[in-house]
Amino acid sequence: MRGITRVFPDLEEDLLLQLFHKGAKANWTSRDLDWAPPVTLSSRQRQALARLLTPVYFGEQTAMAGASNILPQLMRAGETTAQLYVASFIMDEARHFEALTRVYTRMGFDPLGLREIPELLRYHHRIRQGDRADWVWGILFSDVIAKHFYRSFGLGGRDAVFGTMSTRILQDESRHLAFAEHYLRRSVARMDTARRRSMIGMRDDLFRILTAMTERVRADAAALEVDADEYLGAVWADVETFGKRIGLHDPDPPDPPLTSLITDSSPVSAPEPSPGTNFFVSLPACFGCLLTLICGQRLAPA
Repeated sequence: MRGITRVFPDLEEDLLLQLFHKGAKANWTSRDLDWAPPVTLSSRQRQALARLLTPVYFGEQTAMAGASNILPQLMRAGETTAQLYVASFIMDEARHFEALTRVYTRMGFDPLGLREIPELLRYHHRIRQGDRADWVWGILFSDVIAKHFYRSFGLGGRDAVFGTMSTRILQDESRHLAFAEHYLRRSVARMDTARRRSMIGMRDDLFRILTAMTERVRADAAALEVDADEYLGAVWADVETFGKRIGLHDPDPPDPPLTSLITDSSPVSAPEPSPGTNFFVSLPACFGCLLTLICGQRLAPA
């Protein structure tokens, strides 16, 4: 492969190699879950969960595709243990996506479409801009979003199957966050001031888009007794904490860039489901092509 000059690379015993082995030993699939318990959510709650879950579900698929695109970047940079870990990361995202697809089928509702929540494309296009450090920073942000989503839902113990799956996914997400923090701490230390400011700007851009997405499903969050503002506040606080640990910290941090800074963020109310009506997962045939275009953008070397 072009740019790869070493057949026998260095393989240091670092944290990334430890995380690779830990992930390999913790493999699971949807077949390890007990799908027998009936759905205990009401029809409105199932619809609300399907809508709230959409950004996380879309994120699993785009992360899986994006990680496969970044592997050659890590190989060219000689970052062998990061390369191994990202290969295991792809497996994590694949099983999350497959398991969540089964959840949608079980609930009888589709995820939101791109026309209903166009910020999905804006969010993942923003992650694809820049180099591999930008990508890892975006993945860290996305994993924080997922962590707080599953925790917010899981606190109520509303559905046994989804609760068990959430616990498994959270264990995977903890490894992803450890990888991102370790990788970025080393990368940020080599960045100049302007580069660090661009990373902080990326953080703010992603939070604005997340806030817009959250506004569109605020009514659904309320249907599941999840406070949308508390959720956003928890995500912002967590991302800031990680930023400080990796060296991305504002001397005078601004208030979170919330909805007042966002355009085209009018909430979209959820339609009430018709009694006896089932919906099945049927993504448009063109979605794969669109996702390929998003994730196929060439990354600049770090």
